[in-house]
Amino acid sequence: MLLGHLRGSGKSVLAEPQALHTEVLKLPGLDGAKMSKSYGNAVLMRDEPAEVTKKIRGMTTDPARVRRSDPGNPEKCPVWEFHKVYSDDATREWVVKGCTTAGIGCLDCKQPVIDAIIREQQPWRERAAALLGQPEAGALDRRDGHRAGAHGGRQTMSDVRDAMGLNY
Repeated sequence: MLLGHLRGSGKSVLAEPQALHTEVLKLPGLDGAKMSKSYGNAVLMRDEPAEVTKKIRGMTTDPARVRRSDPGNPEKCPVWEFHKVYSDDATREWVVKGCTTAGIGCLDCKQPVIDAIIREQQPWRERAAALLGQPEAGALDRRDGHRAGAHGGRQTMSDVRDAMGLNY
């Protein structure tokens, strides 16, 4: 961390970035392998609800659970990683109990994930639709973002120069 104590201010200028993530560092793909658009096993940000439903319903599940009556183990199921991100504690408890006792089927387990993904994507789809319908609005947003970023960058570099005693 570059501290301004070089000049006696004690002001922190360039704080070391810290990782911000959920309990799940990487979501598995629809086939249980690494999720990647190029592998064709990803849920895309602007997928339509019907496409999200189709993709999640087709996801690989616990390989030991061959029949609906077979008990499963959520820890061995790629869908469980999605539950860790998208589901609340009550839903996760329902999934664990239902899966381990064969009280619910895999499609039942996947539905809360489908609903949560569709709900999360809705604002993105609406925003994208508005921008696709008005290309000039997207250009204005990009221009405003560029200006804000450039201003912030100039301010940060000024603070760094001050802390290092390089402002002449």
